[in-house]
Amino acid sequence: MSERTPAEAFPPGEYLKDELEARGWTQEELAAIIGRPAGLINQIVLGKRGISPETAREIGAALGTSAIYWMNLEAAYRLWQVGPASPRISHTGRIRSKFPVREMIKRDWIRDSENPQVLEKNVLDFFGISHEDEVPKLAHAAKRTGYADDIGPTQRAWLFRVKQVASAMSVRPYSEAALREAVEALKTLRNSVEEIRRVPAILADCGVRLVVVEAMPGSKIDGVTFWLDEKASSPVIGLSLRLDRIDNFWFILAHEIEHVLQKHGRTRAIIDSETFDANGQPADISEEERIANAAAAEFCVPRAALADFVLRNKPLFSDEKVTGFARRMQVHPGLVVGQLQRVLGDYRMFRKHLVSVRSIVAGAAMTDGHGQVFPL
Repeated sequence: MSERTPAEAFPPGEYLKDELEARGWTQEELAAIIGRPAGLINQIVLGKRGISPETAREIGAALGTSAIYWMNLEAAYRLWQVGPASPRISHTGRIRSKFPVREMIKRDWIRDSENPQVLEKNVLDFFGISHEDEVPKLAHAAKRTGYADDIGPTQRAWLFRVKQVASAMSVRPYSEAALREAVEALKTLRNSVEEIRRVPAILADCGVRLVVVEAMPGSKIDGVTFWLDEKASSPVIGLSLRLDRIDNFWFILAHEIEHVLQKHGRTRAIIDSETFDANGQPADISEEERIANAAAAEFCVPRAALADFVLRNKPLFSDEKVTGFARRMQVHPGLVVGQLQRVLGDYRMFRKHLVSVRSIVAGAAMTDGHGQVFPL
């Protein structure tokens, strides 16, 4: 909200003088009433001295007015004297309120500058916009935890950083047929943590850019799919590895691969927020996200086999049965545990199998964050 600045303001002593004249009082009388030197009142009337909170309270009591009235007069006059704040300050404040500038500087996504205009240009260039009021746009399909309908500033910054890193990569031309074959190849890697390091190269051979960018604080975003061109011939999959678990890695990756295969997120934003209904099941998500979720669950553990396993063993699941089932499915036990937790709504069971994969993925993929810095 813009602040109104009066063309001219008068010292509160002018108003005090009028009040005394209206009552027929002298300055000496007021001084005697409030127990202050007459010289103090004279200096206030002449505008040579301001009104302190204590004096405002005493004058207000003597004249039957509020102390706030006199303090407001004093504040308005002092503000008028110093003049308005530099437009640069409010402008810089707006930039920092709309974009996570501090965190972007900290991560070397943009260069800092003592010159506000240079800093602003760095921010706008990062998002590919020309004005602070322009909303950065990037069609995408994103999976995150949250409840808002739109992405926030930190999530948007993360998306554009993924795009920035992906744009610097060189991969083969995209082939949908090759990607479908690659999905089958990826399935053979599900039972080994170390084999995950092969994933980025397999996707690159299909023309899919896999990028890892550490999530911004509070963004709660796990993955994204978008296209570097309007012809949907340059797909990008971005992962944050926010949840460092083997089940989460494979589920999010398979989820985003399905978006690529379905060519989702080409013209509009599709956001999958992890909201749940009374039965603990995902609710209020788009059809595109339902398709991607179903494909990801099937990739991790075939749903029919999982349903049969649950039916035969519920409620007496044991570590031996879980690991045995995982061997039959040729997947790491962590994938079975992850799907069991989702199906049963119990996220405490068999957590020891949810092993870390972040260092392996970050070490093999094009990565910014998690201990690695991608140059500007």
